Amino acid sequence: MLAPIEQLTIEELVQKQRRFFKTQATKSLAFRLSMLTFLKESIQHYEVELIEALHKDLNKSELDAFTTEIGFIYDEITRTKRELKRWMRPKRVRGTAIHLGMKSEIQYDPYGTVLILAPWNYPFQLAVAPLIGAIAAGNTAVVKPSELTPHVAAVLTKILERAFADRYVVSVEGDKETAEELLAQKWDYIFFTGSTQVGRIVNKAAAEHLTPVTLELGGKSPVIVHADADLSIAAKRIAWGKWMNAGQTCVAPDYVLIHESQQEAFLEAIKKEAFAMFGNGVGTKRFTRIVNEAHFDRLTSYLEEGDLFFGGDTDRETLKMAPTVMTNIQGDANVMKDEIFGPILPVIPYRQLDEVIEFISDRPHPLALYLFTASKEVERLVMKHLTFGGGCVNDVIMHLTNPNLPFGGVGESGMGAYHGRYSFETFSHAKSILRNTTAFDLPVRYPNFKGTEKIIRLIQR
Repeated sequence: MLAPIEQLTIEELVQKQRRFFKTQATKSLAFRLSMLTFLKESIQHYEVELIEALHKDLNKSELDAFTTEIGFIYDEITRTKRELKRWMRPKRVRGTAIHLGMKSEIQYDPYGTVLILAPWNYPFQLAVAPLIGAIAAGNTAVVKPSELTPHVAAVLTKILERAFADRYVVSVEGDKETAEELLAQKWDYIFFTGSTQVGRIVNKAAAEHLTPVTLELGGKSPVIVHADADLSIAAKRIAWGKWMNAGQTCVAPDYVLIHESQQEAFLEAIKKEAFAMFGNGVGTKRFTRIVNEAHFDRLTSYLEEGDLFFGGDTDRETLKMAPTVMTNIQGDANVMKDEIFGPILPVIPYRQLDEVIEFISDRPHPLALYLFTASKEVERLVMKHLTFGGGCVNDVIMHLTNPNLPFGGVGESGMGAYHGRYSFETFSHAKSILRNTTAFDLPVRYPNFKGTEKIIRLIQR
């Protein structure tokens, strides 16, 4: 069940990490920087093997594997090392009139021993990106890679074994039972990326120990293409964001709401872009496959719920599905209830912006929302009336590539955020410290001082 040579049980492994954390070794800047260096060097050592594993599990091309998984991590490590000293520095904060002679600051403490549960769609990036934050914050960590991408999981285990002792960071491979055993332990923090359904299970398990969590979930991320949008740009960017990784991206455009005056032109434009970038998918060697038969069968069942404008080709043997656009879909169809997480894109026309706002607001808050418009007033109305994790105006997905923006969901699409400094803060407890002077002592704070109530009311009115 466990990779470590000692063949420890999960409970023993957690206790081993707790003992190591108590030595205070993980807290120094020098230690954290050196561990990030070891991590990057180990990834570089196994980079070729990792690319091969991503191809075996998901049919990712070398370009896709590097740009969406490995290169992202290299950049995150480099940026974190450069900024970590500044992030760790205690943050001075101002007081009020009653804090004369006092100094206040926020110190960032590691939580302790943390659990990271990774998904299968970006099985390397979404395992290691939170780990970078955990290391930067001074924690020990157990990483559980997805069993649905076993080749990547095996390489990730090698990477972490080469870089770290299991008392500090370790990969635990296994299935659902392993995940349940991990969740039964008491952790100081849990970071989960995956479906909303499993997120509820993780949150419930964490609640048993009052463990804080970050839940990076999903949902149906809409795209609004207004009447004044640049259709050629919109079609190209939506096609790229939707069919990258065969739509198996948590912030991929899930469906498009298009102004009825632009529907016909948009459909032709996105058809052209889809074939230019990805071919017919099924016969395209470098197009990512669906992760397993269960997800493939779920996706093919959606094809009966509307009209195919283009695509719809499938190959169950290779688990490939063509980039597909569907129209004439009923609002209560399954494809409009479930997060699609595949290469199917419903396109739904609208007449008035009010219809769009009502349609989206009646559904759970999405992880992402994308708006294509040239109008600042349209942008203002959408941003004012709709709640979502994050998003873009006149683009898709790119908001999560900016490390200075927090990435996370809201409501059913998740809680908490990470990337860049926000990863460090996610895995750190913000500890409040106030230091008072002994050079003098203001008597007004004490109840036996004449006029205390009057002065306090004057200050705090």
